[in-house]
Amino acid sequence: MTVPTLAAPDRARAGDIARRFSSARVLVVGDVMLDQFLIGRVSRISPEAPVPIVQFEREENRIGGAANVAHNIAALGGQVELVGLVGRDTAAAILARELAAQEIPTTGLVDDPSRPTTMKVRVVTDRHQQVARVDYERDDEAGEGVEAALIERARSLASGAGAIVVSDYLKGAVTRRLVASLVAVADQRGIPVLVDPKIPHLDYYGHTTLVTPNNHEAEAATHLRIRTNADVSRAAAAFRERAGCKGVLITRGELGMWLLADGVEGALDATAREVADVTGAGDTVIATLATMMPCGLAIRDAMPIANRAGGIVVGKFGTASVSYDELFGRGAPT
Repeated sequence: MTVPTLAAPDRARAGDIARRFSSARVLVVGDVMLDQFLIGRVSRISPEAPVPIVQFEREENRIGGAANVAHNIAALGGQVELVGLVGRDTAAAILARELAAQEIPTTGLVDDPSRPTTMKVRVVTDRHQQVARVDYERDDEAGEGVEAALIERARSLASGAGAIVVSDYLKGAVTRRLVASLVAVADQRGIPVLVDPKIPHLDYYGHTTLVTPNNHEAEAATHLRIRTNADVSRAAAAFRERAGCKGVLITRGELGMWLLADGVEGALDATAREVADVTGAGDTVIATLATMMPCGLAIRDAMPIANRAGGIVVGKFGTASVSYDELFGRGAPT
């Protein structure tokens, strides 16, 4: 098939829009996480089992999941509010401290003492090789009272937003009623709702503006193999029908992206020069889209810039963000 190629807006126009980022207000709702890295050197194998011994050197804490989406928006210069679910534990306190360090408000966080704050502890070497990961989490959905609190805070904070992001990691915060309430508010205000999805919740995303599955998720949702551009075109149409959403952006790693939205369909090549870690790349893509759309960019024009941001972040280790200067400053890729 003939593949339409989507081009980025010229650099002058992109820069003009980017200068409006400080006026972009985005609400991020979803599963917040704390990513903890225990970093050390490996020099020998344990005599107790065939596993490496990591001699601890330092610990790093980073904000992940929906909180990483918020971090990316803040790093680009946008204004962000965050709604999510935490426990009443040490991890929640660390997460709040890390958010405050990035000037991200925590008033939208709802605590549930019956569950732990979602935390992923990675043991890695000083060469960034992951040895093991330990997850602290519960994946059952928020109970009725906690869900009501999440909806109330989300509706309240949505009143000033120019875009809403739902960051779904299946850790309990995202429920059918929560998404429906966000869509209702967005429809009243005429603003977009963007979703980073998980396939078990696919029928939650009806009437949202744009859903951003990766290649594997698109295959799982549609039961179609995606190998060619004709395949991805069919899968995008099937995904949109299955989810009941208005638009679909399939992220395809080294194969780039495919957009079906606003009467536009086309491909975009990947921009990454070197891949260090794909963790959180989807967070960066959706955060960039959500920051640009309230500034007047259509999805098709925002997509190439989001693609560029994703290409930058995969060159970094762990959950990371892309700054305004990296994306638009001197020496930024064109």
